[in-house]
Amino acid sequence: MSSHSRKILKKLAESPAVSVQNLKEGDTKTTYAISRALKNLVEENCAEIYKSERQNYAKITPRGKNKLNSLLLDSDTTLVNTAWDGFWRIILLDLPEKRKSERESLRYLLKKAGFVCLKNSAWISPFPFEHMFTNIKKDLGLKAEMMIIVTQLVDEETKKLLFETFGK
Repeated sequence: MSSHSRKILKKLAESPAVSVQNLKEGDTKTTYAISRALKNLVEENCAEIYKSERQNYAKITPRGKNKLNSLLLDSDTTLVNTAWDGFWRIILLDLPEKRKSERESLRYLLKKAGFVCLKNSAWISPFPFEHMFTNIKKDLGLKAEMMIIVTQLVDEETKKLLFETFGK
């Protein structure tokens, strides 16, 4: 993904809609590159364009939000405290077959965030990404399909397994 596409997704994630003109403001040499990047994001279903009488607006889609979250997890500048705070993050994910593409995207994000699938659709991690997944849950309207649990209380046998899995 181009740097222009990343910048556009970040801007779109900051507000409900952004005028296309505002996205293109800046260096006139980059106007074409920004237009092309926006067109590619629309074709990839990561952004949508809405036309009004005065101007066009761009809006990020749920797929675009997933893409942005994935890019943030890949970024070297993402600062996540890797010192264990004593809490385990457990995410229970149960999406039906008709939402398979969303399920696969969520699994990919969970893996990128350091979660491990221990039992069927139960994902666990010592890393503090629960806020990001809370936002994803809200954005995708996953009321009962995703449950997020943060706990310190784990039985001794499970604790041993988790410490072996995560090297804690």
